[in-house]
Amino acid sequence: MSINKKIGQRILTLRKAQNLSQEALAHKSDVDRTYMTGVETGKRNVTVRVLDRIICGLGENFTTFFNDKEFEDEK
Repeated sequence: MSINKKIGQRILTLRKAQNLSQEALAHKSDVDRTYMTGVETGKRNVTVRVLDRIICGLGENFTTFFNDKEFEDEK
């Protein structure tokens, strides 16, 4: 799985766990909802700056965001 898809899946999982709509998270992250759709589906190559805003919008930080089995090395 590509890193874009892994990031998108992690965002989707965290967003749903918080019962946030895509629109609500996009608003909290200061990004367009259609852009958020592209990020969650792995179709957008999100910049570190935008990813930081999304992670903050989820109430997370980079360490907790990437400390997930989704990002473990595939062997």
